[in-house]
Amino acid sequence: MGPGPLLLLLSGALALTETWAGPHTLRYFGTLMSRLGKSQYIKVAYLDDTEVMRFDSDLPHPRAKPGLLWKEQPWVQQEDPEFWEEQTRLCHYCGQLSGAKMNNLRSYYNQSEDGSHTFQVLSACVVGSGGRFLRGYGHYAYDGTETFTLNLELSPRTKANKTAQITILRNLLHQEDVEGWRDYLEHRCARRLRLFLEKGKETLLRADPPKTHVTHHPISHHEVTLRCWALGFYPADITLTWQHEGEDLTQDMELVETRPSGDGTFQKWAAVVVPPGEEQRYTCHVQHQGLPEPLTLRWDPPPQTTMTIVGITAALGLIGAVAAGAVMWRRKCSGRGRKSYSQAACSDSAQGSDVSLTAPKGETLRARSGGHWD
Repeated sequence: MGPGPLLLLLSGALALTETWAGPHTLRYFGTLMSRLGKSQYIKVAYLDDTEVMRFDSDLPHPRAKPGLLWKEQPWVQQEDPEFWEEQTRLCHYCGQLSGAKMNNLRSYYNQSEDGSHTFQVLSACVVGSGGRFLRGYGHYAYDGTETFTLNLELSPRTKANKTAQITILRNLLHQEDVEGWRDYLEHRCARRLRLFLEKGKETLLRADPPKTHVTHHPISHHEVTLRCWALGFYPADITLTWQHEGEDLTQDMELVETRPSGDGTFQKWAAVVVPPGEEQRYTCHVQHQGLPEPLTLRWDPPPQTTMTIVGITAALGLIGAVAAGAVMWRRKCSGRGRKSYSQAACSDSAQGSDVSLTAPKGETLRARSGGHWD
């Protein structure tokens, strides 16, 4: 990125200082998978809870692409037309670098190239509400075991107060990796984060309130599960708690992790087991950034339905007729009527009454105006 676009980007970031409700985090997940001598590299970037970039080396003409929600938006073309080409080159480079480190680790363990192995890299930087770099961290892992960890903390009081905690479990990395991480996290990662925030603020800084309801699931004669649902919310941070007459039930409830819905929003539920008949004593409490105030929910039982003896008899008669291979015809008689079927008739004396006709399947009855049956 040249000096012109960079200055424009920084000026835009300063203009948005008051609207950024930080902190915000940009995370990059890179995974190299090797099997039978063939490899695939996938890299995905998330800003807070939204995917902003994806790269897959197995695709035809692999290149870095924007996340799903911004797929149709040319949101960096004016500032940096080469942005996605640069990101593509970086993804290819990261894939090659991961391959080199995997080979080092494979040689260290005296492993064959024909085996199945993974090398994973996680990097992240965090900025405050004014776009100021706060902290960053990086991790390497080989076949699920961490080999390198770096945590870089920048005190908000003074930029001179820097501490780096480095753990190298195996002597397979060089000192330049540490210095490279420091430069990347403090500068390049933070700069991209501010760019994503500036161009995607309508998506990233939004707050979609959850759609909520409570469902009822009988377990036995002695237990019922009440499940409190929150759907379609963003960002992912949400709190669901059950209470029994004001007493918190966090220790007794089942809570699933927040899950993506596939459309850029999230879903979550919390469940509690209660005695039948006591459901109204339990309340679910929902807190989310998109809600003006916390919600309190109860399970609403469905309205009671009753059926009279006459209604039951009529229903049984209809079921019996259909089971016997007949169809029912029903109309209100009005005006003059004449008998046209042996099983039922509509006469002049039956004005205003309901009349049903039963006919074998395959025969058609047609009602004419004026009360006639054909």
